[in-house]
Amino acid sequence: MAFKDLTRKIYDCTLNLASKKNALVWLFAISFIESSFFPIPPDIMIIPMVLATPKQAYKIAGVATVASVFGGYLGYCIGVYGFELIARPLLEFYGYMDGFMKFENYYHEYGAWIVFGAGITPFPYKIITIASGAVHLDLAVFTIASVLARGIRFYLIAWLLKRYGAPMKEFIEKNLNLLSILFLLLLIGGFAVIKWL
Repeated sequence: MAFKDLTRKIYDCTLNLASKKNALVWLFAISFIESSFFPIPPDIMIIPMVLATPKQAYKIAGVATVASVFGGYLGYCIGVYGFELIARPLLEFYGYMDGFMKFENYYHEYGAWIVFGAGITPFPYKIITIASGAVHLDLAVFTIASVLARGIRFYLIAWLLKRYGAPMKEFIEKNLNLLSILFLLLLIGGFAVIKWL
């Protein structure tokens, strides 16, 4: 199946889920798993849900924010335990542990801004949640930055859709493949950056 067809199928499935009575449950699940390993961002589900029920725009944004932050904790745990089990032995074997320690010091100094930046932009948030766990970023700093970033992002999307409605949806649908390819490239690029730092 071509990437274009797969993207359209996922989008159509998401639109279908957004119209169900239990759409908020699905949104919670997608927002949760996206923060640690799932490749599709919750924005794709937020859009049709807000357009279908504009009066619930901020409730939808709230559910996505809470689920995303909780999912970030799962990503953080993957970073903590996955690092010790897999990454540390490899780094030590190849002699890259010193480079990682320098990265860790930098991350501790600017971690709040790194988490915030990734949480508010299209940069794959899951990479940052896992990296935060790997370097043991202070959990309070991680939480505050995550809540602010994800909240700003999802509430802004909800507000824009509530205010401008269909034109926003048309733009996203028209550019869905391009946006998805860009997201995929950012995901791959993000993992490459983490690998080589």
